[in-house]
Amino acid sequence: MEEFKKVIKSFLSKKTKIRRIVFFVLVDGLLLSFSLYLSFYLRFDGNIEPEYIDKFWGYLIIFLSVKYIVFALCRLYKMSWSYVGFYELLNILAANTVSFLLLTGIIFMLWFYKLFSGFPRSIPILDFVISLVLIVMFRTSKRVYLQSLSIRNNSDTKRTLIIGAGNAGEQIVRDMRRQKNSPYTPVGFMDDDIMTHDVYIQGVKVYGGQENIPGIVDKLKVELVLLAIPSASSHDIRKILSHVRKSSVKEVKIIPGLNALVDRKISLSDIKKIQIEDIIGREQVTIDRKIVTSLNFIHGKTVLITGAGGSIGSELVRQVLIFKPNRIVALDIDETELHQIDLEISRYAREIELVFVVADIRDKQKVETVFHDYRPEVVFHAAAYKHVPIMEKYPEEAVKVNIFGTKIVAEAALSFGVEKFILVSTDKAVKPTNIMGATKRVAEKIINALNSYGKTKFISVRFGNVIGSRGSVISIFQEQIKKGGPITVTHPGMKRYFMSIPEACILILQAAAMGKGGEVFILDMGEQIKIEEIAKEMIRLNGLSPDVDIPIIYTGVRPGEKLYEELLTDTETTGPTEHPKIFVGKDVNNNHENILTDIILFEDIIQQRQWAWIRNLLFELVPSYNPSYNYKEGSALNAPEQNNRIIGNNF
Repeated sequence: MEEFKKVIKSFLSKKTKIRRIVFFVLVDGLLLSFSLYLSFYLRFDGNIEPEYIDKFWGYLIIFLSVKYIVFALCRLYKMSWSYVGFYELLNILAANTVSFLLLTGIIFMLWFYKLFSGFPRSIPILDFVISLVLIVMFRTSKRVYLQSLSIRNNSDTKRTLIIGAGNAGEQIVRDMRRQKNSPYTPVGFMDDDIMTHDVYIQGVKVYGGQENIPGIVDKLKVELVLLAIPSASSHDIRKILSHVRKSSVKEVKIIPGLNALVDRKISLSDIKKIQIEDIIGREQVTIDRKIVTSLNFIHGKTVLITGAGGSIGSELVRQVLIFKPNRIVALDIDETELHQIDLEISRYAREIELVFVVADIRDKQKVETVFHDYRPEVVFHAAAYKHVPIMEKYPEEAVKVNIFGTKIVAEAALSFGVEKFILVSTDKAVKPTNIMGATKRVAEKIINALNSYGKTKFISVRFGNVIGSRGSVISIFQEQIKKGGPITVTHPGMKRYFMSIPEACILILQAAAMGKGGEVFILDMGEQIKIEEIAKEMIRLNGLSPDVDIPIIYTGVRPGEKLYEELLTDTETTGPTEHPKIFVGKDVNNNHENILTDIILFEDIIQQRQWAWIRNLLFELVPSYNPSYNYKEGSALNAPEQNNRIIGNNF
């Protein structure tokens, strides 16, 4: 039955195409006939001599035959009537020019053999001009009609001011004109390029630079502002928004950045509501795909990704797919998140084997079974506990996952001959003031120590906060705004680095491809941004005013938090790499071989439930560990007995 439906559908489609071609051929025949007749009429000032009238049908057959053949070869009968553009107009010009040259040659030959004696030489020239005008008018008529219709029926559309008079702005206005049900009516452009000022693009005037936005909004009665600059950085967007907020317009939308528009034209479907990610994390990052591809880093290999259900892990799955591995093994303890990523990517990754494994990285036997069964050649280790306040309450869990879990997965990679092992680390591992950061720093040391044990190349990649991760400050603020506030900020001076999840994962792949083993790669996070400013921007994006509609309250710095993050330890320096946003950290104190035996002490501490000793051992393993609250002095070997769980500041 399905096959029958497909046959009927194909038949109807072919029938429609044939009807369209017949329609164009008939209309072209009428226009070309009229063009030739009008050429004679003009040539003889409205009084065509009888001898030419008698021979007109012969002339017409020759002219139509040549033009039909050339038009068909130039694909004039495969053009879309609704979407005629510059390329199609060039085709029409080319078809008419070739027809003119061929007809001129034929007429000359017939004249030479005295078959066309006395044929006026000006007729082909007149016919060329007239037929070109008529064909262009006919081919563009439907588009002109649709655009005029959209202009007339704009009572339900929003008067839109477009910021950016470049290619993106031109494309978006063209699509606004073309679509019948477009919700936008373009009324003006704004652009800082003075060469575009007072110029009309798609019939829309460029009124000046962005500083003139408030005045133009009032003058043109603008209802919506659209940012159409894909290359704009977060700094540029913030600057534009500062001008927009001085005007009466409340609605602002944006088109995606360059990374989201690779090899794709811009259309109305790309327009979206502006998000906080656009304001603080829209830096354009490029990846040297040639390096990743030429080194055969991923192509045709089995790649294991731990923590594959998380924010970074799931994006790594998506990014790795691009480089066509043979198999991806996605491992996570959360079966719901694995199920979600399975549903998302299974639809478009049919050529690549996808294996989803529910497992705990602390389960050594299960981890080794996964390595034995699938033999991964590249491992991205993204599984970790990351929430600072929770890990302060449960330090033993941070040790079990971030330290022992990393050691188990890394040693399995070493045993089964993995080519590269990449640890996803954090800026909180630098001069840590919390359990999470200290345990991640120990994980970095484990990776560095194992690098000298075999052929596996162990690499760490360190970066800051990612926008949109689960439980991030941005998602918390969004929920607080939905409830009408207040927004809670720990301290007015609190700053953090921010990077989008795709940007971070792109740079992780690039760093991993470049790594030779033993490096700590550090991603350039740009400037740190005040959490307070993020809160205010998010309130404004919702059309509200900070401390008027939504109050901001300060709750105090939580245990383990820094006012700002750092990317280098006291013993590290940085060196450049091939990528401008990736640096390699060089540790002058690079002797971490004892770490593998030292961390065994954690097992006894956890077994004896001596939670305070965990912190004391971390002091010895990570000398730069410096909690921002009071703690009991002592070493891991002589820590006081502590039978109760330590929560918050009570230790």
